[in-house]
Amino acid sequence: MLPAERHRRISAVVDRVGTISTEDLADQLGVSAETVRRDLGQMERRGVLRRVRGGAASLAVVQGVGGEEASFADRATSQTEAKAAIGRAAADLVRPGMTVAIDVGTTAVEIARALAPDFRGTVVTPSLQVAGIVAALPQAVVLLPGGRVRGGDLVCSGPGTVRFFADVFADLAFIGSGGIDASAGVTDFHYEEIATKQQILTNSARAYVVADGNKWGRVVGHRVCAVGDVTGVITDASADTDLTAVVKDTGCEVVVA
Repeated sequence: MLPAERHRRISAVVDRVGTISTEDLADQLGVSAETVRRDLGQMERRGVLRRVRGGAASLAVVQGVGGEEASFADRATSQTEAKAAIGRAAADLVRPGMTVAIDVGTTAVEIARALAPDFRGTVVTPSLQVAGIVAALPQAVVLLPGGRVRGGDLVCSGPGTVRFFADVFADLAFIGSGGIDASAGVTDFHYEEIATKQQILTNSARAYVVADGNKWGRVVGHRVCAVGDVTGVITDASADTDLTAVVKDTGCEVVVA
């Protein structure tokens, strides 16, 4: 593949998904990681994208512009190692007999996958994808709220969903996010799903936001809560250390997977 064609494909992927790792790009293009790094350097000098630790980001993401959320399929192939590590770190906090609320998104799916095969407890979730994974565990109980289903993520939302979670008191909750910023707090894309997240937070004894490093410093459409309103954030090693330090100062725990 000629460099110009690689650059065209890299640009298309980055514009579509927002952020992507060097390894994921190398796999998609069938070239070495070193070739991708060289391409990213050339493209950054041309002002097409911005290199970030471990990969590349679109200029909209770097500038903190929320934009439109990428499709579930695209997000599922981005930051895969980081999301799996975050999923394992979250699952390590789960104890037998707990009622655990798991939100929606690709990282939420990784939490469900990381639960121990002998997990004994209850999982409440608005995500049909999470429910399907956990339902395969023989000792797990899964509760779903119903409501309008959004394609891709297969998430339930609406007044009935919020009422359902008003009657659920979780020991532990994991909340997805579109961005984390010290001032704006935790933000996400879908307005109709914000009330569900807020209700889960209100009724949970402990609540963690799950967010890979690319979401730090990013602000998207709708505020979920302040960072100080959650127990902690579970992230990966690519998270900006200056930003995580500011969040820690609010009293919010930062767990690096």
